[in-house]
Amino acid sequence: MQTKEAISALGALAQESRLAVFRMLVHAGPAGMAASRIAEQLGIPPSSLSFHLKELTHAGLVIPRQEGRFVIYAAGFETMNALVGYLTENCCGGSPCSPAGNI
Repeated sequence: MQTKEAISALGALAQESRLAVFRMLVHAGPAGMAASRIAEQLGIPPSSLSFHLKELTHAGLVIPRQEGRFVIYAAGFETMNALVGYLTENCCGGSPCSPAGNI
């Protein structure tokens, strides 16, 4: 992952509703969820949810797919893993990391 991609992904997650949507989709796994179910479970109005899903999709954190007349949204696990890898790439200068409380 390149720095610009990481900034885009982090920016997309830096909002309460989008973070909640992403976490819900991670929990749902590859099967994903319909937008109506996401809106219902999180109490987000459909118009707001559309905006948030668009932002997450542009960052590659959400992958939409058509199933019949529904659009199913799933977490972009490849992007998520790349972001975690980017953030931890040089963790502790190559030395084993200690939990914060054990330093």
